[in-house]
Amino acid sequence: MSELATMNELELTVSRTFAASREKVFNAWLAPELLAKFMRPCDGEGMDARVENNPVKGGRFSIVMKLEDREIPHAGTYLEVDPYSRLAFTWESPFSLDDSIVTIDLTEIDSRTTQLTLRQVKFANEGARNGHEAGWTRIFDQLSKALA
Repeated sequence: MSELATMNELELTVSRTFAASREKVFNAWLAPELLAKFMRPCDGEGMDARVENNPVKGGRFSIVMKLEDREIPHAGTYLEVDPYSRLAFTWESPFSLDDSIVTIDLTEIDSRTTQLTLRQVKFANEGARNGHEAGWTRIFDQLSKALA
């Protein structure tokens, strides 16, 4: 198997159930002030995020995760914006391939509980995939706090 084929086959899936409606969870991914609260892979005094967002198909977003000693830029283009059920976007960061894609699917369990499944495809190697999986898991922890 070629190295390129291996990179293209690497993917991750992270799921979490949130105590919030599908609408509230979906809207959190679009509102810059909420994105700034949870799009950070760690909690603490030295972590912050700066967000710009145009959540329409073809629109762009920019998330700069700010640590005490450095800034980590993330950006992407929305490929799909299906209210309350699906978001898909490219994911551009120093730690991912330029054509990496993230898909978020939301499933209503009941009016106050939502299952979120995030899938990301295309990584340079298993270490990059594992790092993203850990990052998304911590971001979900922050999202849970932001939705409370």
